[in-house]
Amino acid sequence: MKPRISQILLLSLALAPATFAAGKKQLPPPAPAKSPSPAVTDAYVHKEFGDDCSLLPGVPQFAGDFDNDGVEDIMLAARCKNPMVDQGEFGFRVIDPYDSYLGFGNVKITSSFISEDPDRKGIVLLVVHGVGPDAWRSAGPKPKFMMINLPFRALTVKKLALRKRTVLGIFMEEQGEGEQTVSVVFWDGRKYRYQIVGSDFE
Repeated sequence: MKPRISQILLLSLALAPATFAAGKKQLPPPAPAKSPSPAVTDAYVHKEFGDDCSLLPGVPQFAGDFDNDGVEDIMLAARCKNPMVDQGEFGFRVIDPYDSYLGFGNVKITSSFISEDPDRKGIVLLVVHGVGPDAWRSAGPKPKFMMINLPFRALTVKKLALRKRTVLGIFMEEQGEGEQTVSVVFWDGRKYRYQIVGSDFE
């Protein structure tokens, strides 16, 4: 191989990673979550998740970019009676990040777990990923998730720093046996994951 050609080839190989990195779109960290305006009503929940789901009164609603794709999503707390039955008709996925974290990955089994506290029965988090200019309000098909068996008494949403990026995390506070536990659910790029993070929201 001629020296001139060898030099060009080596230079091309050296620049290839930089060119690839420049072509890969890196979104900035998501903006802070906010309350949707106007607030979401049961009519929206019934449309997206069925008549057996209703909003939990007094729990804040959060709009923000949970999957870090640049489009606004929505997170709501609700009470739902028949998650596994309704998911096919309404096109959402029932997931259980908490029990997956504990090593129980089969949602068909964990969906049958019943809380000992009757006030907690059927409590879920609903997340709708936005699509297009209307985001989570879009009338068309959207990725929708119903998270079951999550341990929380209070909720907030704030930024969560991961190794290579920052995402919006759904932080949950739970009181038990004299101490508070704070955990978080976040989108890892493929799915929602659960993690224990500390003892309070601060």
